[in-house]
Amino acid sequence: MINYNSLVKKWAQSLELYDFSEAQNLVEWLFEHHLGLRRVDMMHFLEEKDLPQALLSDFERLKKGEPIQQILEKAPFYGREFKVSRDTLIPRNETEELVHLIIKENPQPHLRILDIGTGTGCIPISLALEMNSAEVYGLDISEGALQIARENAKEFKTDVKFYQIDILKEEISVNELDILVSNPPYIPEKGKALMHKNVLDFEPELALFVPDEDPLLFYRVIAEKAKKCLKKGGKLYFEIHEDYGQEVLNLLKKQGYSKIELIQDLNDKDRIVKGILG
Repeated sequence: MINYNSLVKKWAQSLELYDFSEAQNLVEWLFEHHLGLRRVDMMHFLEEKDLPQALLSDFERLKKGEPIQQILEKAPFYGREFKVSRDTLIPRNETEELVHLIIKENPQPHLRILDIGTGTGCIPISLALEMNSAEVYGLDISEGALQIARENAKEFKTDVKFYQIDILKEEISVNELDILVSNPPYIPEKGKALMHKNVLDFEPELALFVPDEDPLLFYRVIAEKAKKCLKKGGKLYFEIHEDYGQEVLNLLKKQGYSKIELIQDLNDKDRIVKGILG
């Protein structure tokens, strides 16, 4: 029989895909999910042979590179836990910064807001919950993702409305918007070679990649179509690839947006571009 702390360290050392600190956090997450045990329980004694089969099975999946959020079918985002699936991207910290900026800059009530490429719905649902009586919509090409988004909206008792649309081929179906936000696909295909196995094998390529020859494809199309559905003075917010900040900024200038800003994330990487229509 060994204590919790020793067992966590032992298991973490066998997660070769991760550095030890991250591996330890992942193992602790599994133990909390299955046993209710946390780091404060480090002197709690355990027998490996008595651990539940579900915990052991999930650990084997973790060792093969499957993200823990997909294993547990949930991911934290802006103080809440959102359901995720293989049809959705796992919500990330950088996107929380985008949501926080929108909330901070738009305190007025009754705004009409649209999120394009909504995935889990974490952006529009968080905005609906945190802003003052906002009317919020989400679009996505994936019906599988939209199913998860609708389940999350129901779980958090929000009235976000979701629609299936291929933004590259169809017009935006919601008009008179005060805010349009999007975290679209922005990783060039060549970037696959640099990506971690647990992203490539378990998250939807549809939501990640753009052609190498046209990395600004979604920004260009969305910014152009947004001009038809944003009110005059409406705001456009993009999460961006850190390598294309200046290019996205220049794109919005060419399309006639004003007061355009390029904003860095907490790691000082270019992460958000915003502009105003008119």
